[in-house]
Amino acid sequence: MAGDAKKLQPIIIKRVKKGGHAAHGGAWKIAYADFVTAMMAFFLLMWLLGSTTEGDKKGIAEYFSSPLKVAMFGGSGSGDASHVIKGGGQDLSRQTGQVKAGDVESQRHTVNLRALKEEQRRAEKSRLEQLKQKVEDVLGEHPRLAALGGQIRLDMTLEGLRIQIVDENSRPMFDSGSAVVKPYMRELLRELGAVLTEVPNRLTLEGHTDAQAFASGDRGYSNWELSADRANASRRELVAGGLPESRVLRVQGLASSKLLDEKQPESPLNRRISIIVMNRDAVDAVLKNLPAEDETETAGNSPAKSASSP
Repeated sequence: MAGDAKKLQPIIIKRVKKGGHAAHGGAWKIAYADFVTAMMAFFLLMWLLGSTTEGDKKGIAEYFSSPLKVAMFGGSGSGDASHVIKGGGQDLSRQTGQVKAGDVESQRHTVNLRALKEEQRRAEKSRLEQLKQKVEDVLGEHPRLAALGGQIRLDMTLEGLRIQIVDENSRPMFDSGSAVVKPYMRELLRELGAVLTEVPNRLTLEGHTDAQAFASGDRGYSNWELSADRANASRRELVAGGLPESRVLRVQGLASSKLLDEKQPESPLNRRISIIVMNRDAVDAVLKNLPAEDETETAGNSPAKSASSP
């Protein structure tokens, strides 16, 4: 019986479940985000320090040492001075600091002034072109002056409108070695004086001779004195024609230093009077003692001898 009882005893199987891992928390994500933020701030700081000028760095350091002083009274690195409380700026594209309102206004003034000067130059050039046409019309309409048309040359230079009256063997402006204007040239100069009153530009008169020297040589009365006297005689005829005395800025004798026909130094074409209707830039250059732009090419020539107007 006892054996049967053992056979009928149930078999009990115990299964032990192992405990699983606990759920992970999110604290590490916060720490990683803080780390990434700190690194980004660090690299941003390095970039700002690398793109900031030394003056701005000193301004920042001064601000942290005395912020109220910099904010109220300005200083190096204080930013745009147009703000009520200095320290701000609006031009974020600048790598060397903000632009002050005064700098912006100065740049605008410079641009406007440059545009105004360009407009004045164009208007003045147009006025001189009209004067050139006017002189040509007067010469063409005047019966006696039409015969002298071949001796008058008009061209535009860097100084302005240049009117050149050259000699011909048959119709010289002056007798040889003389500064007395011939009657037909006197009439021409007075007609030019009347035409030149139509523009307000200042004038330069230049006398030129050929290379044939005086017998007395350069130490006596020479081509320098002769060219200056001829230019001054031409000035008197222009004034007699109605040109105001104040319009003449320079009267100078250049002798043979600027030959018109360099291949033939003694050619009659080199004996001439040049009347230059000066533009604003040329007048400013003379008044400020600056070299004229078109005189740089002849810097090696002999200096001109000027003759003061009586």
